[in-house]
Amino acid sequence: MDSTATDRFDTERFEAGRTRLASLAYRLLGSAVDAEDAVQDAFLHWQAADRQRIKVPEAWLTKVVTNLCLDRLRSAQARRERTAGAWLPEPLLDGDPMLGPADTFEQRESVSLAVLTLMERLSPHERAVYVLREAFSYGHAEIAEILDITESASQQHLHRARHRVTAARRRGGEVDLASARRIVEEFLAAASSGHTERLVALLTDDVIAISDGAGLAEKLLRFDTPQRVAAVARAGFKPTPAKRRLAGGMPAIHYAVVNGTPAILTVVGDQVVGSVTFDITGGRIATVRGIAAPARLIRLAEAWRQHEPDTPLISQW
Repeated sequence: MDSTATDRFDTERFEAGRTRLASLAYRLLGSAVDAEDAVQDAFLHWQAADRQRIKVPEAWLTKVVTNLCLDRLRSAQARRERTAGAWLPEPLLDGDPMLGPADTFEQRESVSLAVLTLMERLSPHERAVYVLREAFSYGHAEIAEILDITESASQQHLHRARHRVTAARRRGGEVDLASARRIVEEFLAAASSGHTERLVALLTDDVIAISDGAGLAEKLLRFDTPQRVAAVARAGFKPTPAKRRLAGGMPAIHYAVVNGTPAILTVVGDQVVGSVTFDITGGRIATVRGIAAPARLIRLAEAWRQHEPDTPLISQW
């Protein structure tokens, strides 16, 4: 095989695993844009490597991508952005290949916005061990090889990560999406009509609402009582000319599934300009996350344009 054919064959081997690598990077970084950059950097490493000496390409590439992501998590810029309270995971539309694998509850949960947010409390090594074990079913010996640590250290990192994620998690088990949709529709109807009592009844006593302020605020906006969340929802879903100008037109509001959880999307034409996701437990809403910063919606908006949406919940907001 000549060098050109060898390069083509090796490129095809890399591309065959690109989706899996991107899924790994997304779980580690919480950002589709950063995940794509990390995978592209891994491709450059792959091209520069002596590939004939690489016995198991999948393992080699997993190690490269994982460590590239850890470098990003440790970088000074990432620490500033994430500790400043201005960071939320990038939401992805249901069916996005970057959300895979999704065969088990643990795999699906590891890509939920709730767990991606909680993983910010973990050290980079804890986060990597948690993802490699829970989402990709690697054994501790394999994880130790990927991270250049001992098996005992891998086990300890996993124990701490599981404890921290479980202790802070605000919901348990999987949500029935049909029931969740009814709750979300009730929430939207109550918020848009101004029925505060009905809104409060839909919320847990310890509900939290988080918003990125459409990217206009320096820090995330947080609201933490049913009354405050209801008031914010009423104000947020009240249409005004100023909001329509900011959105770029008269939006429609659609139901969607984002990162495995129920959501409503604000759409102008074929452009998603806002995403609100809901964590639901015991038939009530425990967490509301509003994301409208354009940079966080790029991939979701691209997926939406290729999506055949249901009839909007509100056709002209």
